[in-house]
Amino acid sequence: MKKKLTIGIFNDSFFPMADGVVMVVDNYARELSKAANVIVFVPKYKNEANNDNKYPYKVIRCNTLSVPSLEYTVPTPKFDKEFMNELSKYKLDIVHIHSPFMMGKVGLGYAREHNIPCIATMHSQFKKDFQKIAKKEFLVNALTNQIIKTYDECDECWAVNSEVARIFFEDYGCKNLPRVMNNATSMEPVTNESNAKEIVNKKYNIKDNERLFLFVGRINTLKNISFIVDALKIVKEENPSLEFKMLFVGTGPDEALLKSKIKENKLDKNVLLIGKIMDREMLANIYCRADLMLFPSTYDASSIVQIEAASQKTPTIFLRNTATASTVTDNVNGFLSDNSVYAYASKITEVLNNEKLYKKVSNNAYKDLYVTWEEKVKEAYNLYLEIIKKYHK
Repeated sequence: MKKKLTIGIFNDSFFPMADGVVMVVDNYARELSKAANVIVFVPKYKNEANNDNKYPYKVIRCNTLSVPSLEYTVPTPKFDKEFMNELSKYKLDIVHIHSPFMMGKVGLGYAREHNIPCIATMHSQFKKDFQKIAKKEFLVNALTNQIIKTYDECDECWAVNSEVARIFFEDYGCKNLPRVMNNATSMEPVTNESNAKEIVNKKYNIKDNERLFLFVGRINTLKNISFIVDALKIVKEENPSLEFKMLFVGTGPDEALLKSKIKENKLDKNVLLIGKIMDREMLANIYCRADLMLFPSTYDASSIVQIEAASQKTPTIFLRNTATASTVTDNVNGFLSDNSVYAYASKITEVLNNEKLYKKVSNNAYKDLYVTWEEKVKEAYNLYLEIIKKYHK
């Protein structure tokens, strides 16, 4: 009988924080735990009861520091003796880091010390974060070089799509072109579409004939949320007979700013902020009811929400030449717009007025973009086996 692999996954954030990377880590760990021993090494969060026994995998947490200027806390694994002692008890076969920072470096350090392979997944366009924090170009470049150094020490890097792979290789200077490993979703298509739509209509007071637009994600200006509201103002002005609602699903630091923007654009009756939806069945219903997902983010690398939308045959309008749109072909399995609110508003109107095109793209979004974590993590597990075999030749 073959020995089960023991896999260590390291990340700088985890539940109760629920960003995209956390969701990826959780889904990887859940799927991998069906065939392997999985230990997830992540930060603790103050004032939160961490009921980690509910996960089908082991969770080991380290101490953190709160930094007032940052939304996230900073893990301090090397200053947490108890955590480092706990880590040393495990005999890992492979390390997979999902961050190049504190926890990622500890994972890489463990791999080097124990002579085992280390994989890194590149989830974010870090340079954009550094530009927001550091302002000065030389600091931005220094910070970028630091993370690239970490990635270059790993045995293999995986990027969440081809554009992110290109960015890290050509723009950031990684020594090797990363392997593309797309994200996926655990969401399944709703079984009764008419019932799903009725549930959403009733809950959010939406009329049957109203078109529904949707954004799911952090309510953060980095996601271009104000852009959406500005585009919808134009849509409303240029299509006075169009009845529509827009749902923003999520929470974040810029909710007050978004509410102000909605009021300023006189869209109070059209746009609703409905907070975070933890009920996955209800979220699937919302995707199913939506006519279009509006996702003009220039920040995201590869958002899981666009795959969730595709699972319900809901197409997304992206901005052209953005990383998160790299899996999409315009008017085939999604829609692309130039980067202006007028162009984006025109694209919304164009799509709504072309039912034949809309149906084709909806079906193709499901066919081309919808992939489950079960499929994707099975692929990752087989790659782990190959990498371990090569490593110990």
